[in-house]
Amino acid sequence: MSNSSGNERRRFHRFRFEGSVKLYSDRAMWDAELIDISLKGALTTRPADWSGKLNAMHRIELRLGDGLKISMGASSAHATADSIGFRWEKIDLDSFTQLKRLIELNLGDPERLNAELSALG
Repeated sequence: MSNSSGNERRRFHRFRFEGSVKLYSDRAMWDAELIDISLKGALTTRPADWSGKLNAMHRIELRLGDGLKISMGASSAHATADSIGFRWEKIDLDSFTQLKRLIELNLGDPERLNAELSALG
């Protein structure tokens, strides 16, 4: 019997973080909270007035604890009444370096990090 849950299909570990998020579309801006993050995407709370469309491009700014800011372009991959899942599409070198270090610290396994980086392709 095979299990087709989302967790079994994931190639990237997700980590829970507290942080604020600003979501930008070409027409609006929303405030949200970060639920979790990975090398390939993030899950945020869904703002009550969110009018974004699935697969549409957004700019996302994550502000985590110690003033760390990560900014990237992402497409909305899925949404529920409470959350929105984003897939990273474009990220500058500084933000990628910060994201990689954050994931590295939380994975605690250099081999697993290398495997995830290789999966990015």
